[in-house]
Amino acid sequence: MPEESKEKYINPYTDFGFKKLFGTEMNKDLLISFLNSLFCHTESEIEDVQYLNGENLGDGYGDRRSIFDVYCMAKDGSRFIVEMQKAEQAYFKDRSIYYSTFAIREQAPKGQKWDYRLDNIYTVGVLNFTFPNGEYPADKYRHEIKLKDMGDNHVFYDKLTFVYLEMPKFNKTEDELETMFDKWMFVLRNLSRLLERPEALQDRIFKKLFEQAEIAKYTNAERQQYEASLKEYWDYTSTMETAFRKGEKEGEEKGRQVEKTETARKMKAKGYDTETIAEITGLTIEEIDLL
Repeated sequence: MPEESKEKYINPYTDFGFKKLFGTEMNKDLLISFLNSLFCHTESEIEDVQYLNGENLGDGYGDRRSIFDVYCMAKDGSRFIVEMQKAEQAYFKDRSIYYSTFAIREQAPKGQKWDYRLDNIYTVGVLNFTFPNGEYPADKYRHEIKLKDMGDNHVFYDKLTFVYLEMPKFNKTEDELETMFDKWMFVLRNLSRLLERPEALQDRIFKKLFEQAEIAKYTNAERQQYEASLKEYWDYTSTMETAFRKGEKEGEEKGRQVEKTETARKMKAKGYDTETIAEITGLTIEEIDLL
């Protein structure tokens, strides 16, 4: 059993925390408010959702390396897949596209004639990392992706939408929160570090969220489940950070080796003897002879 958490509010990046806040019938108003803040530019507001079976969308509890807890449907048939991603993974985009296909395929009625009409599908990724290689500017943390025509950039198909939130980029302070979307981003980014509900989050929906997130109000069984989930979260993020640092170190070493090789190549082309090149670059005689 891990050491008991000293935080007042749960960490929403844990499996338990995300399910507690967004994956239960009792708290579906939290989910509805969050989704409406994401898609406030659309014509219709989500009034109610029905939770659907998400078991076919991910692995079993405790085995996952990402949190995939919410799969629901609005009254108009729109389907929402919400995923809390703890850390960067190889082929993350592929995985995101793959999961969306379940929501597509299950709309086909079995044994019936069908005209292939699909309802809207939204995949929401709350990312506890940023996309690599500076794919997006530092001040852009909400990304909405649809299928577009490469010629004139018009939306070719508007029923398949992917929204990704790069949480580490959101650095607004409490005084800077203006929209409901700002407030939700602030909560998800900072909840486990807060000691009380900020003045900027006095909306009724956040009053409920903070009540549901307060660890002291949980039963012993719930606290144990949360602590186990928190330990799994920290173990995983630590493993990923170690792998990242190792990759950085290997990249630096490879870069130094390339630089040495290029220096040796230039020296060799200018007629320097092999022994001198080896002394200056640190390469072996055999490595220089192969250039």
